[in-house]
Amino acid sequence: MNAIVLFWIIVAILVVDYVLERILDALNGRMRGAEVPKEVADIYNVEDYKKQQRYEHAKTKINLWVSTVGFTFIMVLLFSGGYGILDAWICGFGFNPIVSGLLFFGILFLASEILSIPFEWYNTFVIEEQFGFNKMTPKIFVLDKIKSWLIAAVIGGGLLAGLMWLISMFGASFWIFAWIAVSIFLIFINMFYSTLIVPLFNKQTPLEDGELKDAIFAFSQKAGFALDNIYVIDGSKRSTKANAYFSGLGSKKRIVLYDTLIQELTTEEIVAVLAHEIGHYKKKHTYMMLCASVLQMGFILALFGAFMSETALPEVLGIAYQPEKMYASFYVFTILFTPISFCIGLAVNALSRRNEYQADRFSAENYSAKELESALKKLSKSSLSNLTPHRWYVICYYSHPTLYQRIVALRKIKNE
Repeated sequence: MNAIVLFWIIVAILVVDYVLERILDALNGRMRGAEVPKEVADIYNVEDYKKQQRYEHAKTKINLWVSTVGFTFIMVLLFSGGYGILDAWICGFGFNPIVSGLLFFGILFLASEILSIPFEWYNTFVIEEQFGFNKMTPKIFVLDKIKSWLIAAVIGGGLLAGLMWLISMFGASFWIFAWIAVSIFLIFINMFYSTLIVPLFNKQTPLEDGELKDAIFAFSQKAGFALDNIYVIDGSKRSTKANAYFSGLGSKKRIVLYDTLIQELTTEEIVAVLAHEIGHYKKKHTYMMLCASVLQMGFILALFGAFMSETALPEVLGIAYQPEKMYASFYVFTILFTPISFCIGLAVNALSRRNEYQADRFSAENYSAKELESALKKLSKSSLSNLTPHRWYVICYYSHPTLYQRIVALRKIKNE
């Protein structure tokens, strides 16, 4: 393929992606002030609803700035030949191709992060603070950033180095071995995320004995769910927003409750939320989504294996094709993959929303639809959730059904 043609294809993909985001934001924005369905009309009073609308507008505005700066950064590098200049500078040190590739991606990642920091700071200490959510201190913000960068360097750098080594060893058939390695990593991180990664940011303590723990164990026994690990995470040191999640596989599975969730909900509502999480496990959603991730990675790696020898890929960046510079080809491939990734994302989100409905049904049938509905309403109110998102915005971005959709489904279950 001609490098000039491919260059303009890359530009078109980036422009369409950016414009599509703006169109979806605009459609979603037009829904502000829309009539709230009666099923969720009791969540906000007049003043709270106005506050929610202001919060939604502020979040959309800051996301616009972040997206625009990121888009502009890539465009400037493309049209100025910045990628080629960066690669020539790195190669001037005489490092081996793997180290050069790590530096190439690392510098681009760090530059992108530095550009985004002012907006993240503003979002945390102005927007989230203004609306009463932020509990984070500047010290925690800085430490979180440093830890995130170190994790990205270790995990991301390790995976990228392994990928480049496999390419150098096996050529176009590298993807088979890379797929096996990435699959093992995905399984490992699913099993040990809560024990290896979470403690770097938050403290997790076993749930204390008492009414809540007794109620949770009583339900789990009734549902036939072997539960040994219930932990409370100190989410309140960063935000007032509440959450709960299920992590791990097999004997490593655990349920994690945010301390803010315990403060906000009644015992019955918390058990209903946990019944939902247990429903994910009983319906094998964790394994389903893991398999989807494994298949997706296999598809991406196989596709790159088919196109990696295309000489025009690195030339788009102003980098002459060389077999040892597969990192440049891979970078361009990730941009070319954007439309396919978007379509895959639509399918994954649709599957995730289906799973949420099933988990809600499990909670309703095995515990209480009424308590789950009450919990969902409280959590939506406390986080100023949007009650009237645009249909296409939901399809493209939401991994969960809207609150209205979930409540309608729960009430149908109660009436069955």
